[in-house]
Amino acid sequence: MDRESVQERFGIIGTSSAIKHVIDQVRLVARTEASVLIQGESGVGKELVAQAIHELGNRRHKPLTIVNCGAIPEGLIESELFGTEKGAYTGAVEKRAGYFEAADQGSIFLDEIGEMPTNAQVRLLRVLESGEYSRVGATTIRQTDARIIAATNKDLGREVEKGRFREDLYYRLSTVVISIPPLRKRKEDILPIFESFVHSIAQKYNTSSKRLTDNARKLLTEYRWPGNVRELRNVAERTIVMVIGNTIDVEHLRPHLRGVSAEGSSSGLVRMTEQPGSTESDRERELLYRALVELRVEIQELKQLVKQMAQSPGSVSYDTRLLEAPPREMIVYEGRQNESVDDFIEDASYELEQDEETPDSGIAREENDAIKQNGSQSELPTLEYAERELIAEALKKFKGNRRQSAKALGISERTLYRKIKEMEDDATAAE
Repeated sequence: MDRESVQERFGIIGTSSAIKHVIDQVRLVARTEASVLIQGESGVGKELVAQAIHELGNRRHKPLTIVNCGAIPEGLIESELFGTEKGAYTGAVEKRAGYFEAADQGSIFLDEIGEMPTNAQVRLLRVLESGEYSRVGATTIRQTDARIIAATNKDLGREVEKGRFREDLYYRLSTVVISIPPLRKRKEDILPIFESFVHSIAQKYNTSSKRLTDNARKLLTEYRWPGNVRELRNVAERTIVMVIGNTIDVEHLRPHLRGVSAEGSSSGLVRMTEQPGSTESDRERELLYRALVELRVEIQELKQLVKQMAQSPGSVSYDTRLLEAPPREMIVYEGRQNESVDDFIEDASYELEQDEETPDSGIAREENDAIKQNGSQSELPTLEYAERELIAEALKKFKGNRRQSAKALGISERTLYRKIKEMEDDATAAE
């Protein structure tokens, strides 16, 4: 099957040299039994590539079993992957097959492999080398013939250096490595993908397709798409649903692009630039820092809205529609006639502040104070300081609930646990 046929069959849109190279790699590796490691940022379409590898290979008549390693709690991942014997632990009332047993003779796609805990990595290595495994709580050795396709948005080489991923497993998984570039590195693919989404979504909702203006096209290609193809589809669907008429212009797109203001200015944003040798940890910090700055931009817009409402005739005493916040953060007008709007707006806790010191806050503040003392008071806080403040604020907001905090921050629980551990280690070292 040639490259164009593969793209048409699996809906992989793009004419860039980067995406052509990915398709060529898929065609070559699909006919073999080699394990494959797919690398790429979140939302670039790693699962789609895994499906293409499976469907073009000799195992296409057997199932492709998809496992999201990052979504399975650490204590359950071994039983999910390898199965459980009755009575192996409290609640195990019957025998249960695992994913590897279900994937026998087929393929298994291990998404977010970088989130797999070390003890499960040891058992996975054995499966890769010999095909042998045992259910949790059993002594009987079982055999599986499953082709392993793994994916990660992390730099596994860096994870090996830090001791969070086994080196022998890394080499065993990466027999063939396919790297999918982000949208910002293949800008020529953005418009064809967007227009394809617009067409298919218009058919889904039984509405007319819409045409992009030249300015809208320019905006789409200049935006950096941190969420990649997944974000692009989301914006296309929102636009189809919300736009009345047959033309999509700039003002229809801006409200759906993160950090692009109504006036089209993006000067307040932190541009995400990839430096040579940058790691996944660096990119996580940059994403958190960008989110922090964008939050401040939104707060300023909210501040202007409150000013306008306060100055308009017939203002109500308070309006809880403005902010979904605890009672102490509601904007109250009564009894404040002698104060300016700025005075009571400043009382609202919209800044990312902490009532209590967290283990990392002292270190982060010292680093930031050092920058200010060197004559950079007008600069924004450091990435490390912003990241740690954001984590501390989330933990405070959700009263220490790490699951809710991780969800609010847009990271996995495992990543949050790791970062908290790093913060605690830094605090201990500073004492």
